[in-house]
Amino acid sequence: MILNGVDRIGQHARLFQGKRLGLITSPTGLDRDFAPTISILHERFRLTALFSPEHGVRGDQDAGGLVEAYADPQTGVPVHSLYRRDSKRLTPEMLEEVDAVVYDIQDVGIRYYTFIYTMLYALEDCAKAGKEFIVLDRFNPLGGVTVEGNVLKPGYTSFVGNYPLAVRYGLTVGELATMANDEMGWNCKLHVVPCEGWERTMSFPDANRLWVQPSMGIPRYETALLYGGTCLFEGTNLSEGRGTTFPFEIIGAPYIEPQRLADEMNAKKLPGVRFRPVYYKPTASKHQGELCGGVQLHITDARAVLPVDTGVTLLYAIKENYEAFAWLPPFKEGSRPFIDLLGGDNLYRADAVDVPAMLAQFREESRAFADRKQRYHLY
Repeated sequence: MILNGVDRIGQHARLFQGKRLGLITSPTGLDRDFAPTISILHERFRLTALFSPEHGVRGDQDAGGLVEAYADPQTGVPVHSLYRRDSKRLTPEMLEEVDAVVYDIQDVGIRYYTFIYTMLYALEDCAKAGKEFIVLDRFNPLGGVTVEGNVLKPGYTSFVGNYPLAVRYGLTVGELATMANDEMGWNCKLHVVPCEGWERTMSFPDANRLWVQPSMGIPRYETALLYGGTCLFEGTNLSEGRGTTFPFEIIGAPYIEPQRLADEMNAKKLPGVRFRPVYYKPTASKHQGELCGGVQLHITDARAVLPVDTGVTLLYAIKENYEAFAWLPPFKEGSRPFIDLLGGDNLYRADAVDVPAMLAQFREESRAFADRKQRYHLY
């Protein structure tokens, strides 16, 4: 049986007793029996504040939606936003209400996913304020061995990449917090309540757990697995499947001819994945209400598929064959194009991209990162 940190709170009660606790959580903050971490801490200890990431502590906020301060209707505990227009950090006033901050959110193991930066910002803020930080660790659904993609470069930091990680980084959130606390010299008083029964070679299907979607855009394990490659399309004028029942599993645009693209991609014989031609109309996001042609990615072997290689190969197959392809402009004047922030570099927008050479460079960077992270393994 695999247990996450929240399942083992009773064995580590000394970390929580007699302290005013603040909790950063989301709808994935659940124990094995689906009891919310909010309720567990509220009933057993002294929960004095909730800190809301993107999507809200109860999952009632849209992606990118700003969260305002309010009282949690089920517990009455005040909720403070960590997804404000002006900041995504804990303030000194928020930290005055607590002695320790607890973190419990299911990660997807991909650099672009914003919850890990909420955690790292809070870890740094707690270090500066002399507060304890407690991570209720959760196993990485993509496993702890495979590392993919390039490492984020200096000057390309944002809320979709704020630490020099490979795209698929093969760490639990507890391991990542330990790594950042050491490498950044924050010296926070950090505690990790570890998982039990998880081994690094295990991915989500090995865990015998029910999938709870960490956000509306990641409804299935297969989505999380493909996300490391298909999230790159958020930096383009293609639909990444938002507004469909298969976000990040369907890629397309009004200008794509589905059968042609599927045939070209299947001819490449990429490991662990097949491409099926599809037509669809997104109900939200890019190309809302327009008929799009594209492909759906079907995983045939979850252990063999290389999502970053797959996403990059698909991206350039479209870019090189469709004149209507375009990179999205920066969100605001003076900032970098979104593909640079997702890519952690400007190499995607180079005039001429040698895809095999790019992927070879990525493999070198991911191997170096795999070596770098080993000293922080807890499992």
